[in-house]
Amino acid sequence: MASYTPESMVSAIRQSPPIDLSKPYSASWVKDKTILITGGASGFGAGFVRHWAKHGASVVIGDINVPKGDALVRDIKKETGNTNVHFVHCDVTDWQSQVNLFKEAARLSPHGGIDTVVANAGIAGADALQDPGDLSVAEPQKPSFKIMDVNCTGVLYTTHLAYYWLPRNPGSQPCSMDSEPERDTRDRHLLLLGSIASLAPIVVQPQYGAAKHAVLGLFRSLRASSHMAGVRINLLCPYFIDTPIVTPIARASLAGGAMGKVEDVVDAATRMVADSRILGRALVIGPKMAVKQREDGQWALVEKEVPGSITTALWEPCADDWEDVDAFDRNFVKLLNAFQYSRGWVGWAVDLVKAVGYAFGVGGPRS
Repeated sequence: MASYTPESMVSAIRQSPPIDLSKPYSASWVKDKTILITGGASGFGAGFVRHWAKHGASVVIGDINVPKGDALVRDIKKETGNTNVHFVHCDVTDWQSQVNLFKEAARLSPHGGIDTVVANAGIAGADALQDPGDLSVAEPQKPSFKIMDVNCTGVLYTTHLAYYWLPRNPGSQPCSMDSEPERDTRDRHLLLLGSIASLAPIVVQPQYGAAKHAVLGLFRSLRASSHMAGVRINLLCPYFIDTPIVTPIARASLAGGAMGKVEDVVDAATRMVADSRILGRALVIGPKMAVKQREDGQWALVEKEVPGSITTALWEPCADDWEDVDAFDRNFVKLLNAFQYSRGWVGWAVDLVKAVGYAFGVGGPRS
């Protein structure tokens, strides 16, 4: 029986070189692509849709929230003049509902196929996994696994359907690091939405953490074989991003540390969707920080404009380099702690006031 070493596993992975974030890309490369996105009616999913539609993509949104989905499509069509933006009701936990979404997306596509599938739908919230309920009753109460149903099973349904529809995309070619994204319009791309919770545990959110760890595992497994279907697969792992999914309690817990911005998640996603040369890579999106690389290769927080420093919100985690994942996690957490310390008590107080206001509907993003 053959033995598999870390080296043989790495050699089996078909991925492009590490992403050079200083290298420009053009959002215009999404023009004429048909993009299917689950959970695109709000949050940074809605940010994806607005940005891609503005640059000429045909976008089909699948979401359970009909009023928000319909309103978003109306607004985008009015703002951009792009009529190829559509909403389809979809419950990602229901297999047939997702089947119907993909069929409708292909029907609505100007070229009859789907170029990119974005498995974006996800929820968070109260998690009863560790709460046994009333201990005086004779039988344990059945817990709700809705978070796992949406964030794990729903993603698996989306992934399975992507591998059916993407190779059927008319005029598309198998993925290649040698493609010309500004010229090769037809694509076969699956973009998974993980989280910083894919890389590190999130306290009091065991279901969310388990589901997002599963998404990372799915990505790391599929990228070793995805090329056999001619499909490129990539992953986004946002830190806490300033959207409605972050609850007031979570905001209070994060006070002083800052959250990431929707526009940076949109930037990362657009780079991966637009640049068809990117295969099997992942990006973490966090708060924008000024950093400088030390001699040992690790990043250190510095003041802005320090010679040799860069200001960035995007990071390529070593999770896709196997043995270095723990080293990346430790360094990133150190940067976040240093960033929180640099903002001081003033930053903590400002964020706490915002969290309280958010709880009473005074502040916060609107979608």
